[in-house]
Amino acid sequence: MPKTRTEHDLLGDHEVPADAYYGVHSARACENFPISGVPISRHRDLVVALASVKQAAAEANRQLGQLDPDIADAIVAACTEIRGGALHDQFVVDQIQGGAGTSTNMNANEVIANRALEVLGYQRGDYGRIHPLEHVNLGQSTNDVYPTAVKVAVGMAARSLEQALRGLADRCAAKSTEFTDMIKLGRTQLQDAVPMTLGQEFGAFAVTVIEDADRLDEAMALIAEINLGGTAIGTGLNTHPEYAALVCVRLREITGLPLVTAGNLVEATSDVGSFVQLSGVAKRAAVKLSKICNDLRLLSSGPRAGFGEINLPAVQAGSSIMPGKVNPVIPEMVNQVAFEVIGNDLTVTMAAEAGQLQLNAFEPIIARALLSSLNHLTAAVTVLGERCIEGITANADRMREAALASASIATALNPVLGYEAATALVAEAIATGASIPDLVRRSALLDEAVLTRMLSPENLCRPNKLT
Repeated sequence: MPKTRTEHDLLGDHEVPADAYYGVHSARACENFPISGVPISRHRDLVVALASVKQAAAEANRQLGQLDPDIADAIVAACTEIRGGALHDQFVVDQIQGGAGTSTNMNANEVIANRALEVLGYQRGDYGRIHPLEHVNLGQSTNDVYPTAVKVAVGMAARSLEQALRGLADRCAAKSTEFTDMIKLGRTQLQDAVPMTLGQEFGAFAVTVIEDADRLDEAMALIAEINLGGTAIGTGLNTHPEYAALVCVRLREITGLPLVTAGNLVEATSDVGSFVQLSGVAKRAAVKLSKICNDLRLLSSGPRAGFGEINLPAVQAGSSIMPGKVNPVIPEMVNQVAFEVIGNDLTVTMAAEAGQLQLNAFEPIIARALLSSLNHLTAAVTVLGERCIEGITANADRMREAALASASIATALNPVLGYEAATALVAEAIATGASIPDLVRRSALLDEAVLTRMLSPENLCRPNKLT
C-alpha cells in the first residue's frame, strides 16, 4: 500500500498520507498553522457539532431533492459514526487558524467524504464519487457552518457546566444543613463581625452557585439562535428556498438543543454577541467560585496558627520538606482555572470587537477560548464538589469559643445602650482582654436575663428572632 495519495486543490497537487481520512485542505492547514499544537479534536463537543451540522445538511438536501439519496445516506452514516466518537483523531488542524474557520470546515468535509466513500465501497480520495465540497458541503459555507457548529458545541458544554454547578450547589446546601447549629464568628474586611452559623455560610455558597447556574441557562437561550442556511454572508445564496428552515429542524432533532433560525441571517452571520454574553457569564461564575475557594482556604488555614474553623479533606501530601503538611490544593486548582476563564473572556471580547463588515474572521479563537473556559470550569466544579466540599468537617468548639470571646458581639447592645456606650465597652474589652458580658455585669448596665438573651449567639445569628 502506498504511503501517500495525491490530492489536488487550487494551489496544485499535494501529498496526503494514504491512510488519512482528511485531505489536501487539511494537510495545507496543518502546515500553515503549527501554532498551539492543539488540534480541534481536543474539543470533542466541536467535532460532534460539526458532524451534526453536516448530517442535518445532508438530510435536508436529500429531502429537498438536492442530493442523491445514496450519497446522502453515506454522508449521514459517516456523520453518525463521528458523533459516536469515531475518527476524531482525523480532525487534525490547529485550533488557532486564519480563515474564519475554513480549515476546520474543510477538515470536516474531507473526513466525512472519505468515510462516506468507504461506506459505499470506494477508496479514500475518490472524490469523483463523493466530493467534500460538492456533496458534503452542499448548500453551505464556512460562514454559516462554523458559527452554527460552535454554538452547538458551546451549548452542549454550557449545559454540562450548568449541571455541574447545580450539583455543587446541592453539596453546599447539604453542608449547610449539616452545620446548621454550629455557631461561629462572621468577618468583614478580615476583622471580627457578628456571630452567624457555619450553616448560613455554606447556605450562602449554595445560593451564589445556583444564581450562576440560572444565569448560564439564560445565556444559553441566545446561543440557540443559528445562521445555518445563510451561506456566505446571510443571503442564502446557492440554497433551496426551504433549506434554512428544514436544516434547522433536522439539526434540532439531532442535537436535542432548542435551536431556531435567526430572523435576520445577514445580521446573525456577522454578530457574535451571544458568545460575548456566554463568556461573560462563565467569567462571572469563575469569579464567584474563586471567591468561595478563597474563603475555604482562609477558613481552613492553620491547622493551629490560622482560622482552623473547618477541615478540608486531605487528598495529597503538601510538602517535600515539611512532614505532615497538607495544602488546600483543590481550591487552589479552582482559583487557577478561574484566572484562565477571566483571561479567556478578554480574548473573546477582543475577538468579537475585531469583526469587520459581514463576517467575524476570529471565531476560531472565540471557540477555543470559550470551549476551554466551559470545559475546564466544568471539570473544576466537579472536582471541587466531589473531592473537597463533600468531605469538609467543622471544628465546632473552636468556632463557638471565638464567637463568644469576640468584642464585636457588643453590636447587639446598640438598641438598649446606644452606639457610644457599646463602643466604650468594645474599647475596654480590647484593652483589658475582658469579655463583653463580664464588663456589662461589672457596670450593672443590664439585667442578667436581658444580657443573656441579647448576647446569645444562637439568637444573634438569626435576624429578627430576638424578643
